[in-house]
Amino acid sequence: MQAGYYNAAAGMVAQFNRLDTIANNLANVNTAGYKEDGLVTGDFMRLYKEARDELPNENNSKEGAKFLNRTLSRAPQIVDSYTNQNVGIMQKTDNTFDFALSQEGLFFAVKTPNGIRLTRDGSFTTSNDGKLVTKQGFEVLGSDGKPIEIGQNDNIIHVDKNGKLSVNTPGTLNFVERQTFYIAAPDNLSKLQKEGSNLYKFDEGDALKPQAQTGSVQQGFIEKSNVNAVNMMVKMIETNRLVGMYQKVMDTQMNDLNQDAINKLASTKA
Repeated sequence: MQAGYYNAAAGMVAQFNRLDTIANNLANVNTAGYKEDGLVTGDFMRLYKEARDELPNENNSKEGAKFLNRTLSRAPQIVDSYTNQNVGIMQKTDNTFDFALSQEGLFFAVKTPNGIRLTRDGSFTTSNDGKLVTKQGFEVLGSDGKPIEIGQNDNIIHVDKNGKLSVNTPGTLNFVERQTFYIAAPDNLSKLQKEGSNLYKFDEGDALKPQAQTGSVQQGFIEKSNVNAVNMMVKMIETNRLVGMYQKVMDTQMNDLNQDAINKLASTKA
């Protein structure tokens, strides 16, 4: 079978993966705190140059791997993925329990059944037992590692830019400081793994510590997704066209060229 067929098939698979990522971004365009995902497309030539000395061929030599280079020299494939951590637009809601982080690389810490996780989605609410929780019911943590509690009589709640929560004394306008939000700043954002429910799992070797003076907490705001819907639609159209082009190449390889070979072989005289 022609090598071009393999290259076109690899290219189509890469574009299908790209379509899945684009579709997921578009599905979360209105999800608070969502960060856009992207893929990096490479080819076998680059991967071969990086790992040719480790190829399991005779003598581990460049000459011993030439057949791989000849056959798959330009087969595109997904070589990496990434998450764009740029800050989204701040949308004012005036909701007491809506919070946004205006600085890139900062996250709220929440307690889940699988352990502590991070999130940029600050659309919180209160549970029946007076805990501040996410929409999924995960407890929002304070800098002391304990869930943030909201009393039934706390009808005026104020959170400053550093995440310090204060409530009024019942029947007065005097405020008493309570807990402070656990604002985390992972050392390596590229090691964060999306886990669903707008949560991130951080690297176990990353020793998280609550940040004291971030000046980034905004009460009464939510951070919108940083996905640009127009750009995503353009990328989707572009990807669909590439899929069509690869399909045409595959049809040409399998049908036109093979049919031409059959006709020539059939007309050959002994």
